[in-house]
Amino acid sequence: MHIVGRFAPSPSGRMHLGNILCAMLGYLSAKSKGGDYILRIEDLDNIRCTKENSKQVLDDLDWFGIKFDNINFIKTDIINNKSIYQSERTDVYKHFEQILQDKGLVYPCFCTRAELHTASAPHLSDGRVIYTGTCKNLTADDIKSKTRKPAMRVAVPDIKISFIDGVKGKYTEDLTSECGDFIIKRSDGVYAYQLAVTVDDALMGVNEVVRGHDLIGSTARQIWLHELFGFTPPKFYHMPLLVAPDGRRLSKRDKDLDLGIIRQHMKPQRLIGILAYTCGLIDKKEDISLYELIKTFSWDKIPNRDLILPEL
Repeated sequence: MHIVGRFAPSPSGRMHLGNILCAMLGYLSAKSKGGDYILRIEDLDNIRCTKENSKQVLDDLDWFGIKFDNINFIKTDIINNKSIYQSERTDVYKHFEQILQDKGLVYPCFCTRAELHTASAPHLSDGRVIYTGTCKNLTADDIKSKTRKPAMRVAVPDIKISFIDGVKGKYTEDLTSECGDFIIKRSDGVYAYQLAVTVDDALMGVNEVVRGHDLIGSTARQIWLHELFGFTPPKFYHMPLLVAPDGRRLSKRDKDLDLGIIRQHMKPQRLIGILAYTCGLIDKKEDISLYELIKTFSWDKIPNRDLILPEL
C-alpha cells in the first residue's frame, strides 16, 4: 500500500516546537516507507486562524525543510473542491452533513456551554463532558420555541471502537459512555473538527495520521465516521508530547519556544538534530538533515512517554 501522510496545522498562532516535531515525525514516517506527505491548513475558526498566520506556518515549514506532495491528492468525484484550506471547503462538509441527516442521525442542540458543564453531566478524567442527550428528543414545537441558534449533533450508537495505535498499542473507546453525541456543526454555522478532519483525510487519500497523544480521544469518533461514510480509516500514530525543560506543556498562547524565537539564533539542521535526539532517533545532539533521518527512521525508537526538551 502506498502511504500518504499529512500535516494539518491550525494557524491560530506561531507554531511551537511540539508542532514542528509532529510535522517532522509525520514526514519521516511517510518518507521512510516511500510514501507522500501532504499539507492541510485547518483554519475553520476564521477569527483565530488568519491568512497571515497561515502564511507564517508555510514559511516556517519551508525554513525547516519539509517539502509537501499535494498535487493530485484531493479527490473531486464527490465535490469539486481542491483547496487545502478548510475554510474554503464548506460545501464539502455540507455534503457529508446531509448524508448524516438522511440517515436520521443529526439533531439540533440548544444547550449553552454553561449547561453542558453542570455538575449532573458526566465528566471524564481529562475534563471532557459527556453529552447527556438533553436535546435529542425535542419535539417540533420544542424546537420552534427556542430563540438561540442550535449546534448540530450526531447521535452515536452504543458500540465500542477499537484500533491498534502505532505508538500506544490497542485502544478502545465506548462511544456512548466515553464520548456521547458530538457536535458536527457549531451554532455559528462553522463545521466542527471531527467531521471536517474525517472527510478531508478520506478525500485527500490520507492513510497514515501522526499527531499528539492528546488527540487520541478523538480517534474512535473519526473511525466511526469513516466507516459510516464508506471510507477506510487511516493508521494512527499518537506520538508523545514535547514538554518544556520544567515539565510544562508547550503552548501557542504562552509563546513557548515558538519558531519565531528559534529562527533568530538557530539553523534548521541544528533544530532537527535537537528534536531527533530528544525523541530517540539519534544518540547525540548533532546537526543533521531530514534526508539523513529518513534512512534510519523507525517508530520503535520513539518512547511512549512525554518528551522533555533539553535546554537549547
